[in-house]
Amino acid sequence: MSSLKKQSGSLTEKAGISSPEITNVSAINEIKNKRRQQPSASELISGILSGNRTALSRAITLIESTKPEHAVKANEIIKGCLSYANKSVRIGITGVPGVGKSTFIEAFGTYLTQAGKKVAVLAVDPSSSISHGSILGDKTRMEELVKDENAFIRPSASGENLGGVARKTRESIILCEAAGFDTIIIETVGVGQSETAVHSMVDFFLLLKISGAGDELQGIKRGIMEMADAIVINKADGDNIKKANQAKLEFNRALHLFPPKRSNWQPKVTTCSAITKDGISDIWNTISDYFEMTKETGFFQEKRNEQNLSWMMETIDEQLKQNFYNQPEIISLLEQNKKAVQNNEISPFAAAQLLLNQYKKSF
Repeated sequence: MSSLKKQSGSLTEKAGISSPEITNVSAINEIKNKRRQQPSASELISGILSGNRTALSRAITLIESTKPEHAVKANEIIKGCLSYANKSVRIGITGVPGVGKSTFIEAFGTYLTQAGKKVAVLAVDPSSSISHGSILGDKTRMEELVKDENAFIRPSASGENLGGVARKTRESIILCEAAGFDTIIIETVGVGQSETAVHSMVDFFLLLKISGAGDELQGIKRGIMEMADAIVINKADGDNIKKANQAKLEFNRALHLFPPKRSNWQPKVTTCSAITKDGISDIWNTISDYFEMTKETGFFQEKRNEQNLSWMMETIDEQLKQNFYNQPEIISLLEQNKKAVQNNEISPFAAAQLLLNQYKKSF
């Protein structure tokens, strides 16, 4: 009786149905061998310039790598792509978690691709300070845009970067531009210093807000408001439309209290629904007006020049830090001083000076 019950279970294999044959072992090995083969820098550059997404993805992985042996190859790729870059518009999108950044970007990106644009989305996912892992689930959230042949979505972990951007976001922009993408969207973590970091590498800075999340004045923070070129109240649909319009009114009033921007652009406040797509076209019209005005006045190029200088200074800082921690003498001395500091045998300041003095001797 018990055997009959087991056979009638929902997970019991029915008679006449057999397991599929194992995939050809030689085919599996061939695929594995191809994956192990690393294309040269020139091959990756050629692939990027021809619009090959696999080459673009592999190149971004290389430049994001912290391994010293990958640095030379990564620099060669950036150098080979640099003359083909700077032919896009760069849009930064930020907002607190839960504001609907990914859903908005999918609606906005789809609108742009349907208008004939080629869109690259560099989505930054926060890394855990405990496990150091990231979910990297942005492609899952943008399930329609990820299938669009005119869109490229690259999720990256923020790592230990404070700015809410990946370690090599600037270089990734260069590669995406060289691959032919004319609209680069950077989605930030939306916390901490992300606003300042992203603002330093984009042409247009868009702040996403939602209404009904408490006192609207809580969202009116001077620093972020001064950086924003547009404020978009998302989720303006259903019963939330009235609240969204009220929030729009509040932000418009606040904007008039701030001094004029260097660009002489007056930031706009608008509402939209990423679900119903209402208001998406108005946002692109606002961005287009901004680019038209700033290119006429020369501010667009002036800002790009400043960003290049900022990139150079950040690269110097990063290279110095990387060289410091990769010195063999520093690696062993650092471990000794960590224990000494923890045991209160030496002050953190004295330990730091000791390490820096050792670093200077290596030159």
